[in-house]
Amino acid sequence: MKGFKNANVYAYGKGVVNTSLTVENGKIASLGTVPAEFYDIPEGAVVVPGFIDEHIHGSAGSDAMDGTVSALETIARSIAGEGSVGFLATTMTQSPENISKAMSAVKEYKSEKRSYGAEVLGVHLEGPYINKSKAGAQPEIYICDPSVEQFSKYNALSGNNIKIVTFAPESDGSKEFVGYLKENGIRANVGHTSAKFALAEEALTWGATGITHTFNAQSPFTHREAGVVGAALLLDGYTCELICDTIHVSVPAIKILVKNKPHDKLVLITDAMRAKNLGDTVSELGGQTVYVKNGEARLADGTLAGSVLRMNDAVKNMVTKCGVDFCTAVDFASANPAKNLGLFDKLGSIEEGKNASFAVLDKDFNVLMTIRDGEVIYKA
Repeated sequence: MKGFKNANVYAYGKGVVNTSLTVENGKIASLGTVPAEFYDIPEGAVVVPGFIDEHIHGSAGSDAMDGTVSALETIARSIAGEGSVGFLATTMTQSPENISKAMSAVKEYKSEKRSYGAEVLGVHLEGPYINKSKAGAQPEIYICDPSVEQFSKYNALSGNNIKIVTFAPESDGSKEFVGYLKENGIRANVGHTSAKFALAEEALTWGATGITHTFNAQSPFTHREAGVVGAALLLDGYTCELICDTIHVSVPAIKILVKNKPHDKLVLITDAMRAKNLGDTVSELGGQTVYVKNGEARLADGTLAGSVLRMNDAVKNMVTKCGVDFCTAVDFASANPAKNLGLFDKLGSIEEGKNASFAVLDKDFNVLMTIRDGEVIYKA
């Protein structure tokens, strides 16, 4: 058995405690038992549950929409370096042919057990069922109303691995579509939408469950019309995604969201695109040129085009810039996405019997090591 000896461990519900931890057959065998062998980590490092990114398009030059196993492998290996042990391969609005290709790649990738990198936990289908007026960096030409027939084909191609769908509730057929998603255990996220507050509230009764990248590409809050942002802030039925790079959303807005949401209803995402981990560069998103400079990814017209955010930096920003306590910020990136995806019995916290999937952080939130199912998938 291997594990950690006299380490600082974030044990769920107990905070950061100094303890030992043993791993056996890829599971957490016990807390408090000194292992025969142990991972060598520096004094002051903290072992936290591995992060889960439910909304990421790409990294290190690859994108889920490339529609290849090799692209998914590149993303999986790359994001292990930011403490992530699992992710949803996130698509964007594109032609049916390209979306179908991306779905088939996910099915092929998941057909084999892969011990490297973060695990592909499924798909987040972001588009094409959105509003053209809130397209953001999504190409408008392929945006369409939701179709159960079309979606069911995509899901079949993915091996029934679509876990979240972003949709605009004002689109024709949305109520019936969300009902279908609910019946099939798939999360429906309101996003890329100009819906008013009343419609966003109604969508909860259809079965909607989340808000995609809260504040971005959605109707804003005003004193006369609270919009989707108002629904995110007021309605506890919604789990809110957040890009905490302090570029997509300002620090005061983040603080307002944190103050208003139950803490198990906020999920950190990166919404990262292929330029992540490549520094300042010229890249591509959905056939559109993206310019990355000083940590910002934008189209030629200045529109934000996803991010180049790393998940450990999202957690760091929550703590150092937004005043959130360490354990709560870690939950936003681990326990909460695990709960949202129905995986909390296996992932998202350090408890006996769960998967031995961890990130080891130093005092500056740098990732020293990432472990998935008991195997080291990244070491600094």
